[in-house]
Amino acid sequence: MYEGAVQDLIDELGRLPGVGPKSAQRIAFHLLAADPVDVRRLVTALTEVKERVRFCSVCGNVTEEEQCKICRDPRRDVAVICVVEEPKDVVAIEKTREFHGRYHVLGGAISPIEGIGPDDLRIRELMSRLADDTITELILATDPNLEGEATATYLARLVKPMNIRVTRLASGLPVGGDLEYADEVTLGRAFEGRRLLDV
Repeated sequence: MYEGAVQDLIDELGRLPGVGPKSAQRIAFHLLAADPVDVRRLVTALTEVKERVRFCSVCGNVTEEEQCKICRDPRRDVAVICVVEEPKDVVAIEKTREFHGRYHVLGGAISPIEGIGPDDLRIRELMSRLADDTITELILATDPNLEGEATATYLARLVKPMNIRVTRLASGLPVGGDLEYADEVTLGRAFEGRRLLDV
């Protein structure tokens, strides 16, 4: 639709996840109208993140060092590993301040439709970590969707012979939600995961 560099920018922005054609166009025109100093700061940030950020050699989280700050922290419980799909999931769990163990980032979830199988994820690295006798519990914190459930089930079966306690994050009704709007699967999980009230 547009000529040269403007259309190239719109096309590249449109390739980003969650950015549709209209959003790409809006961002492109925002950048065109922005102060050149702001645009240079954005370019510098993009360049630096590609040059400096890597994946942790132990867990697969993002870091600028060989190991991420969680893997380097001696106060973390080395006997418990929480398996997540993406580095952003680590941040979400850390915000709760409820988990004090270590993580393992798979880099996605098993999805035959998208052509992602177990060999495309960091499962081999996880199994190497579990071979160490210090691990007592594996918490599966994959997304509560079809792919996340398939991945959790696959990992649970794989780990079962290792005599390690395997748990799954509870799922159910969100706080502030109405029962009438909950889907059957969520409501079913809420019933399965019910707990005794101490009053």
